[in-house]
Amino acid sequence: MPTIKNRINLTVPRDLNLVLNRLAVRDDRSVSSKALELIERALELEEDIVLQKVAEDRDRKGVKYILHKSAWR
Repeated sequence: MPTIKNRINLTVPRDLNLVLNRLAVRDDRSVSSKALELIERALELEEDIVLQKVAEDRDRKGVKYILHKSAWR
């Protein structure tokens, strides 16, 4: 039966598999749903790192500031 979600196939080291299984049991979830949750968290952290870099690049001394009204015209 087709699914609307894309499937990926991962090969993980034994120790990572053990930890993932333990976390899934602890949270009463399937291993795949726990893996998905952890991947989503990791992607959010990566996004935060990129956005932090953008903010740091923009936050410099001597730059010209634009008024809020001007920026949203």
